[in-house]
Amino acid sequence: MGARPDGAAAPGANLLALRGHNAALLLGLLRAAGEEGASRLELAERTGLTPQAVSKITARLRADGLVVEAGRRASTGGKPRTVLRLVPGARHAVGVHLDRDEMVCVLADLAGRPTAVRRAPLDFGAGAEAVLTTAAGEVAALREAAGGPPVLGAGVACPGPLDHATGVLRQVTGAPQWDGFPLREALAARLGLPVVLDKDTNAAALGLSRAPEEVGGASFAYLHLGTGLGAGLVLGGSLYRGPHTGAGEFGHQVLQLDGPRCDCGRRGCVEALCLAAVARGDLPAAARVLGVAAANLVELLDIDRVLLGGRTVLAHPEVFRDGVARELADHAALRGRPPAPGSDPGAAPAVPVARARGGARTVADGAAELVLTGLFR
Repeated sequence: MGARPDGAAAPGANLLALRGHNAALLLGLLRAAGEEGASRLELAERTGLTPQAVSKITARLRADGLVVEAGRRASTGGKPRTVLRLVPGARHAVGVHLDRDEMVCVLADLAGRPTAVRRAPLDFGAGAEAVLTTAAGEVAALREAAGGPPVLGAGVACPGPLDHATGVLRQVTGAPQWDGFPLREALAARLGLPVVLDKDTNAAALGLSRAPEEVGGASFAYLHLGTGLGAGLVLGGSLYRGPHTGAGEFGHQVLQLDGPRCDCGRRGCVEALCLAAVARGDLPAAARVLGVAAANLVELLDIDRVLLGGRTVLAHPEVFRDGVARELADHAALRGRPPAPGSDPGAAPAVPVARARGGARTVADGAAELVLTGLFR
């Protein structure tokens, strides 16, 4: 069992075999409740667990230091209810973004808030030994600087393609020497921590999905333009990786037959066109290409919002936001996208475009969420 597609918690199961599942349900609800917290009765009502089961599980969570009693709610006629809250600092997760020329590490608490950050140069093309050595050194320094808090594991995000299920890299665009390398296993051995591996764009999209009020709906695309171009997709409230972690290779859709050669081996890919325009200093052209490709994605998936990130976007946020928004507005006008509920029936609203929160930490924050998701779901 897990979260229902509508976002509500799935019913709990009063079976010893599902103790871990039920604890994750309660922790997830307490995480979402934040400072307001929740009573045992409220947790029982929202999960379908019996009050006795909730009391037993929360007693274990309190003993583990994950949950604390935090006062009582004002009485509405009955006995005042004791409020339970998550203890964010009880555990932490490491998030690692391995970019092609830089590494960003964060230490995040159980609320997903970064408590420490490190950045260092990285040559991803230098091969496994160099990258593993740098990653191990930076993560050790990050944990030491934070005072060595208990850590659940490390989420690692890097360029794809890769296999999320096995933790093995495939023919990474521009770095084919990584093909077949078991990065998750190798990093777990170096770090002495459980490791979850995913594509950089998937990690970012997962982290962003934790703030539905910011992403503007249950389906959105995160477009990351930095040293390369890719997309993270959240569809119907869930991260969509595809059966082979192949979804989101957004940069390799062909927009121009016989266009410039891309590092993937084909010609006229949106990544090659975008990066070529950036290299010659024509940022409006790069934004237009990105916008045309984004409109293709909207046409294909009917998403609610487009979020932009990556160092190239962060260096020129208005140019890219406005350029992509213009292309999406043109697309809406031509295709007659249905108006949003409550809007002018005669309008043809474009899918909104915004810069993703987190700035240069967006991917690393999402990488930490790869670990935290395992605790809360």
